[in-house]
Amino acid sequence: MNPMDLLRSNLSRVRIPEPTNRIFKQECCVSFDTPRSEGGLFVDLNSFLAYGKDHVGWNFEKTGNPVYLHIKQTRKLVAPEDRPSKKPTLLAIGVEGGFDNNEAEYDETHSIVILPEYVTLSYPSVELPEKVRLAVDAILMAEGAERKEQVAAWTADKKQTSAYAMNLQQIDNGVIIPPSGWKCAKCDKRDNLWLNLTDGMILCGRRNWDGTGGNNHAVEHYKETGYPLAVKLGTITSDLEGADVFSYPEDDSVVDPLLAQHLAFFGIDFSSLQKTEMTTAERELDQNTNFDWNRIQESGQDVEPLFGPGYTGLVNLGNSCYLAATMQVMFSTHAFCTRYYTQEPLKAAFEAAPADPTVDLNMQLTKLAHGLLSGKYSVPAQEKDAAANAATTTDTKQEGIPPRMFKAVIAASHPEFSSMRQQDALEFFLHFVDQVERVHSGKPEVDPTKSFKFGIEERISCPSGKVAYNRRLDYILSLGIPLDEATNKEELAAFQKLKMERISEGKDVTNEEIVRPRVPLEACLSTFSAPEELPDFYSTALKAKTTATKSAGLTSFPDYLVLHMRKFVMEAGWVPKKLDVYIDVPDIIDISHMRSKGLQPGEELLPEGGPEDEVQSNKPVANKDIVSQLVSMGFNHLHCEKAAVNTSNAGVEEAMNWLLSHMDDPDIDMPLSQETQCAAIDQSKVETLLSFGFSEEVARNALKASGGDIEKATDWIFNNPDASTSSDMDAATSSTAQTPADAGLPDGGGSKFLKHILAYFIPNLYMLSVLHASFANNHCEILDYVLTILAVALLCVRCLPYWKVCLLLLLH
Repeated sequence: MNPMDLLRSNLSRVRIPEPTNRIFKQECCVSFDTPRSEGGLFVDLNSFLAYGKDHVGWNFEKTGNPVYLHIKQTRKLVAPEDRPSKKPTLLAIGVEGGFDNNEAEYDETHSIVILPEYVTLSYPSVELPEKVRLAVDAILMAEGAERKEQVAAWTADKKQTSAYAMNLQQIDNGVIIPPSGWKCAKCDKRDNLWLNLTDGMILCGRRNWDGTGGNNHAVEHYKETGYPLAVKLGTITSDLEGADVFSYPEDDSVVDPLLAQHLAFFGIDFSSLQKTEMTTAERELDQNTNFDWNRIQESGQDVEPLFGPGYTGLVNLGNSCYLAATMQVMFSTHAFCTRYYTQEPLKAAFEAAPADPTVDLNMQLTKLAHGLLSGKYSVPAQEKDAAANAATTTDTKQEGIPPRMFKAVIAASHPEFSSMRQQDALEFFLHFVDQVERVHSGKPEVDPTKSFKFGIEERISCPSGKVAYNRRLDYILSLGIPLDEATNKEELAAFQKLKMERISEGKDVTNEEIVRPRVPLEACLSTFSAPEELPDFYSTALKAKTTATKSAGLTSFPDYLVLHMRKFVMEAGWVPKKLDVYIDVPDIIDISHMRSKGLQPGEELLPEGGPEDEVQSNKPVANKDIVSQLVSMGFNHLHCEKAAVNTSNAGVEEAMNWLLSHMDDPDIDMPLSQETQCAAIDQSKVETLLSFGFSEEVARNALKASGGDIEKATDWIFNNPDASTSSDMDAATSSTAQTPADAGLPDGGGSKFLKHILAYFIPNLYMLSVLHASFANNHCEILDYVLTILAVALLCVRCLPYWKVCLLLLLH
């Protein structure tokens, strides 16, 4: 059949995209192929999803969609004489008048391809059916879904409806804005132009720090007139949500719900305009993602780049180091490599995915695994060799892969991770394993997150001689950092003396002179299992509150143990302070002493508590010393008790102030009850914990369990990750028999662990640099090489002889 007739016979499978359709044209849905890849990119003209050369056939087999737009970008070979060297007139890079950044340029070609025979027709061509031409034109003019979602995430947390939009006054001065050919009314600038929505003046934008941008005429006009809103010309299209509206009095990009009406006032038909300028958010995003990380790399050090399977970098998406670090760790483990790479072919994941594979977590994890581990994308980047006038490969860097689709899926249900703000790697790790565990709820036997899960058992002993055991499952082991166990106390004392001398002289110590505490990892592990006192513990055996002793241990040792080092402590006035400290990790780590022993012969469990025990457990207790001092001043005993309870036993002065303020309360003579306990929690302390990012429920439970002490409450939260669901430990007793979930967890023993260091360095992307360790006769040769980047240090630990353990120290 004639190619054109073949195309006409398949016109029913061609759709013209609407402004609301998501169009993918920058990256394959099941791989990291792009238009610059060898086979280019094929965009399905029915679903508008893109596929690489090796995967477009899978989509045809699955959907039957035969017509595709083929996009291919080819690198231009620019001779030195074609790129004349100009003397820069601006302190800027890559702009007119600035320094030449020598970025590669690409030619883009398009064609129509019909499967399964890959029949090709040229584009553009007047012979093509109008429906095809309209569909292709719309795709090429539209902003790609990948880019649109990334920009939306960058601005999601800050773009608000302007307070000036609904009642904006517009001056009818006869101004009609043409669809093109704009120029600043006060200078010759023809780009970065802003239309004032009050009087229709077209003026240039602000001047940037590096000399680029405009000449400040638009903002100066606002200062002269007070006209608040302006829209950037070149960003107005049929999709008005993408238009860049700026409010000068609010000093931010805003939403104008009446933008169509405001534009029509000046004769602008937005449906016919095309995008020619970047929005403010897009410029911010580009500046962030293209930041030169070499500024903060190991200056002057020769770091050897690595290539091949397992050595693929992740491109910076803008504040995405937490995601890159965590996912590199995940796919360095056997469990995730097996689940999503060796035992999950890309085609099988694609066939099992829904109609849109970009929203399927299993598909995007499989895609990411194959991208990181196959080595297909871990190759030296092509760089322009001007001397040889040819594109050659060098060993200086690799382009890496951008995990955009994976980030969109994993962050879809989380308001913070779906933004472009920097996040905490530990929080992302917990969110990630939770999402993966949910996906595998029907098939827990293949769930790779099990290799991180372990059991914790807490033993509580009260003065009655009886005990209680509580068990929970967790993915992280949160450890305190005992500064009193530092091994360099003499050096620290000398440094403090030097620091005081410099302060008295009005000087600061240099970075080279700073001495940080060095705390052994063993000391941190000891804080977890060390006994601690539980004040106000209600004993069901004694039927009274008393001081109990709590200790903790592990019921199982996971394949990979994640350690969270708590680097924040509370100083006087409840001010959080971040510890500046080194954690020394030895070559051999023995945590067998952390194994919990369960109920021992001769031990007797505390009896189960009844409703009356719960009431007594929750009954507030006043400090006897505070009460006695207030009573000696002549106050009523009950009133004194209520004052102590309602001030969380903070002190005599606080209780006195409370008494004087509440003497006339109608319920002052009512007995203390369980209901008064909620009021006993100081709201200011709750708000302090809320400011740290904890929920109100967790904050109140923590203050209740710690007697109102902020520092103890913070420790309690870190030691009870499941606090939001169950926080009351008073009446808890349990059998030591393993639960089915506990019994199904991996348990590696815990004898000897040898470390193997993984480190991150950051050029324009987050690379994984693996320091190899050779194993022979139970000996591990460790390369003497440590990198500390951004607060994330990864220690991959291997046990004798086969068991693998990973210690992930998230120092945040």
